[in-house]
Amino acid sequence: MRELFVTNFNPNFTGVSATAAGVVGVQQEQFDLALVGEPLPGCPAPISRKAAIAASKTPPKDRPFAIWHVRRNPEMRVAVWARDVLRRPIRIVFTSAAQRFHSAYPRWLINRMDAVIATTPEAAKFVPHVRAVVPHGVDTERFSPGSDRGTDWAALGFGGGFGMATVGRVRPEKGTDLFVEAMIRILPDHPDGVALVVGRAAREHRGFAQDLKKRAAAAGLSDRILFVGELPPEKLPALMRGISLLVALPRYEGYGMTPLEAMASGAPFVASDTGYYRSFSGEGAAGRVVGQEDVDGAVFEINRLLSSQDTLSSMSRTAVSRAREFHSIQGEADGIAQVYEALWQNG
Repeated sequence: MRELFVTNFNPNFTGVSATAAGVVGVQQEQFDLALVGEPLPGCPAPISRKAAIAASKTPPKDRPFAIWHVRRNPEMRVAVWARDVLRRPIRIVFTSAAQRFHSAYPRWLINRMDAVIATTPEAAKFVPHVRAVVPHGVDTERFSPGSDRGTDWAALGFGGGFGMATVGRVRPEKGTDLFVEAMIRILPDHPDGVALVVGRAAREHRGFAQDLKKRAAAAGLSDRILFVGELPPEKLPALMRGISLLVALPRYEGYGMTPLEAMASGAPFVASDTGYYRSFSGEGAAGRVVGQEDVDGAVFEINRLLSSQDTLSSMSRTAVSRAREFHSIQGEADGIAQVYEALWQNG
């Protein structure tokens, strides 16, 4: 019988999906594992929720119970049902990245977890039952520098001599408007530059996205501020290898993987002071952090980096080194494995 069930119920590829995919890629070599729900790139073919519940009816060999590792509300709900109503011999581990208090229903679910893994010390302050703080890591084999960034950028087909990007859902919380405003002020001084907005706008944010496109058009930059939509996950490594700079200006972020993916690919970042970005930055060696909603600060830092190829190249090398040394996916998987083993040993 399986000893580990990792759930992924969201059909969209989100930041949570990306972190789960990276960990499962390592865990499938460590445990007898089943992915439950929706597929993830580089991971085993998933089984259904019904099949996972059926497979959890008896404990795995040499284990007192199986572990379900969940990351979202619907996943917690199904796991609690399987354990408490169907009396399956399982324990539930939840990963929490939020750096704010959850609403009532998620709090009720989290209180029923057997163990919680927080991704940062700050996130650990907002949830009970924290067994460990284990920061997310990046797959440094999947995300790695190419041999020539100019060639890698040209291969993407967006035109121009170099590119910058923001990656994430198009909505106010992600600061997409702040990125567009910064690019409107920066691109006229860098005529070879192209800016990419990578991500989809949900139905309720389509008007917001249309307004941003109109702002780019009014500035005469429709051909240089490109809204490319959501990219399939298998195309993200090529994007990160091609861009020269990642810009992430969310108003709130629980953790934030895109700067890490950029770093591992040799692209430094400029980001707002949220998520775990300040830790990633290495005190400015791999990325620059500005205040939230500080467009002036972001414009200053981006211009400063674009105006010095030596600085940009040095930060690129440091970003790769820091991603590999301090933020690898192997380190995250090992930290999670320690939580599992403690549960199996101590209940």
